[in-house]
Amino acid sequence: MVSKRLIIRNPEGLHMRPAAVFAEEMGKFECEITISTENDEVNAKSILSIMTACIKCGTEINLRCDGADEEEAMEKAVSLIVSEFRDV
Repeated sequence: MVSKRLIIRNPEGLHMRPAAVFAEEMGKFECEITISTENDEVNAKSILSIMTACIKCGTEINLRCDGADEEEAMEKAVSLIVSEFRDV
């Protein structure tokens, strides 16, 4: 298992488009991927779960990947978040 704390810097947070992109990209990996906030823990492969978490700009999250391809999943997830979803 690998985990990393990140701050969402995308001005709109994880609203519909970034949530959809994130869930789609994370769905390509076999490992379990979760996003934890102060109030919630959600499946990062589910657009509905991400959107119901209401993750706004400035929110600190803990991203956790657990499984066979966890390192690759974490690398992609961090890349998406750090780039504010501009590279997609």
